[in-house]
Amino acid sequence: MATRSEDWDSVYRANEQAPWETGRPQEAVVRLAESGLLSGRVLDAGCGTGEHTLLAALHGADATGIDCSATAIGRARRKADERGLKVRLETGDVLDLARLGTTFDTVVDVGMFHVLDDEERRQYVSSLASVTEPGGTCHLMCFSDRQPGALGPRRIAQGELRQAFDGGWEVVGIAPETFAVALQFGGKAHAWLAAIRRTAR
Repeated sequence: MATRSEDWDSVYRANEQAPWETGRPQEAVVRLAESGLLSGRVLDAGCGTGEHTLLAALHGADATGIDCSATAIGRARRKADERGLKVRLETGDVLDLARLGTTFDTVVDVGMFHVLDDEERRQYVSSLASVTEPGGTCHLMCFSDRQPGALGPRRIAQGELRQAFDGGWEVVGIAPETFAVALQFGGKAHAWLAAIRRTAR
């Protein structure tokens, strides 16, 4: 039986551009970077081909990206070389971020949370807690329950985000946003952008 990482990697291998990628950072994350909110040691969890990792580096962050797909990480490394940006890019499991051997001031999650099942979600939040410094912030962008239909990933309600981060975190705010998605999926989708602060180790 294939592992989840093999499943994700097979999609990248089969497509020059994965169906969920647009070839550019999400506008909401660009605004975060331009506001100075992607600073210090930044982790891009589930980074794919690295657009948000590279965006953070472009704005002066010490940026690390991690993804379970070796193919995606290979493409991210090529982009970094082509753009002359120094970043750390690792193939690994977001459910075991402690293996990175470091901690972060800021975490960016663009489309990771909403692909996890309930048990993985609990593991993921614990994994994030293990590498996020007290006072650090996770900027999490996920599909919203305002998005109609069933195409694409699981829809997330605000209450689910608050419940998932109810221990050792403070949900500072959750704002409606728009995901840019591939044209075959309509070009855009409803999203939430949450700012979640780590309050304790």
